[in-house]
Amino acid sequence: MSAMLLLWIVWAGVLAILLILLAYRGTLTRYEEDQLFLDEAEDHQKREQTEILAKVNKIQPFVKIATGATCVLSACILGIYIWDAVQHMM
Repeated sequence: MSAMLLLWIVWAGVLAILLILLAYRGTLTRYEEDQLFLDEAEDHQKREQTEILAKVNKIQPFVKIATGATCVLSACILGIYIWDAVQHMM
């Protein structure tokens, strides 16, 4: 197995993880309200919003890591192709 094939497989895996995390975060924030007007009778809504925010904050570092890894792997793949093209020109 060549190094490029392995690099493409790793990139596709990291990208799949990133897309799954983004889809999960999107389903969590779908029901989040922009602004709430709460009184004591609506404490359950405040608790639900706090739980949603806690879940989003919990996966946010993983989203950032997956995004960074995807960007780095994309730059590596692009760099290898450019390096190969330059070598063939000379």
